[in-house]
Amino acid sequence: METSKKSKPKSKGSASAIQQSYREHLLTEGAAPASVYIFCKKRGLKEAEFYQHFGSFESIEKSIWNGYIDTVRKQLTADSDYEKFTVREKILSFYFSLAEVLKGDRSFVLLQLKGWKNPAMLPSFLKGFHGSFEEWVTGVIAEGKSSGEIAKRPYIDERYQHLFWLHLMFILQFWSHDDSADFNKTDAAIEKSVNLAFDLIGKGILDNAIDFGKFLYQNSKN
Repeated sequence: METSKKSKPKSKGSASAIQQSYREHLLTEGAAPASVYIFCKKRGLKEAEFYQHFGSFESIEKSIWNGYIDTVRKQLTADSDYEKFTVREKILSFYFSLAEVLKGDRSFVLLQLKGWKNPAMLPSFLKGFHGSFEEWVTGVIAEGKSSGEIAKRPYIDERYQHLFWLHLMFILQFWSHDDSADFNKTDAAIEKSVNLAFDLIGKGILDNAIDFGKFLYQNSKN
C-alpha cells in the first residue's frame, strides 16, 4: 500500500519564509527590526541565510510589492480570454485583480502606505512595483492606440502611462480608506474612474474641442 508523501515544510531560511517573518515583525512591533543580526537571531537564522536572498530590510519590502504586481500579471496572462479583452477591459481586470491580491495582505499594505508621508516622493518599496506597472501599462496603451481605443495626441499621449500611474495611486489610497463590505466602494471607484479615463483619452469630446480650436486658430489668420 502506497502512502501519500507529505509536502516538506518550507525552510525558515527561504525567501518566502523571511518575507513572512518580516511582515509579522512589522505588524506586531510597528517598526523594522533594529538590525539584520537581531532579526536573524530571534528566528534562529544565520545571517548568511538572510543575505542569500536579501541585502537589506528595504529589499524585502521591494520584493513583497514586486510580488503583488507579478502575481497579477501572471494571473492575467494565464486567462485564456485575456487577449480578447478590449484595452479598457484589460485595465479594469488589472485593477480588480490587484485589489484582490492586496486584500490578502491588507494589514501589511496599510502599514506601508501609512508610512508614506510625502506624496511627491516615491517610497523605495514602490520603485520596482512602479517600473513593472509602467512597463505593463505602456504596452497596453500602445495596443489601444493601434486599435483606435486610445486617441493619438501629440505630446499629451506620451504622458498617458504616467497618468495611469497616478490613477493607480488614487485607487490604492481609496482602497486603503475603504471600510465597505468586501471593499465594494473600491470596485465602484475602479469602474467609474477607468470609464472616465477612457472617455478622456479615447476619441470624443476632447478631440472635437482640439479640432475646433485648430479651426478657429487657422481661420483667425485669414
